Amino acid sequence: MLLILTGSSCAGKTTLARALGERVPDIAIHDHDEIGVPEDADVQWRNRTTEQWIGRALKYQDRGIDVLLTGQSPLGEILASPSAPQLDGIAVCLVDVDDQERRRRLDRRDDGRWPPAVLDSFVRWGAWHRGHAEDPRYRPEVIIDGSWPEMAWDRWSDWTKDDPRWNTHLLDTTGRPTAQCVDDLMRWVMRQRGACRTGELALTKGWTGIEP
Repeated sequence: MLLILTGSSCAGKTTLARALGERVPDIAIHDHDEIGVPEDADVQWRNRTTEQWIGRALKYQDRGIDVLLTGQSPLGEILASPSAPQLDGIAVCLVDVDDQERRRRLDRRDDGRWPPAVLDSFVRWGAWHRGHAEDPRYRPEVIIDGSWPEMAWDRWSDWTKDDPRWNTHLLDTTGRPTAQCVDDLMRWVMRQRGACRTGELALTKGWTGIEP
């Protein structure tokens, strides 16, 4: 299956994923950007790269290995990716942090090089992620407008927030020790993997209602 850690920058995705990799067997840990980020990276690049990662996850799947991928693609983008229905299971966790803490972390990580307008954009993207995680009808144009033409947005465009398939777990790292957050993430990963294997996961193969 494919497990996604998503969210705006400096919430702790990479730190948590690395720590998790030392504790969970038979799982491959990767970052969306590790295959290279072009200078002109845009929404379509993110869409195409996400599809590449799903293709890699399918190869891992054939070997009985799950993939945990960190990045910024939210649930709606994952589900709309062309090959997503071929995955045995999909689960998404939003790793989040409050706005002021995100600003502090960005300043500390990047030596204060971001002007206020750029910091604001990171914060707005984080806020959008929260809205999207709660409700598929929350400003979907943010990810749909200008997207890669191969994306299948109609797979979930008529869903509501009450649809059990629309499920993003929230992990808030604000003011919490890393070890505690890693424990929470490990429990979530184990629950999702167990649900996938027993057929109880909402986003297991067949979730589109159409044979892939």
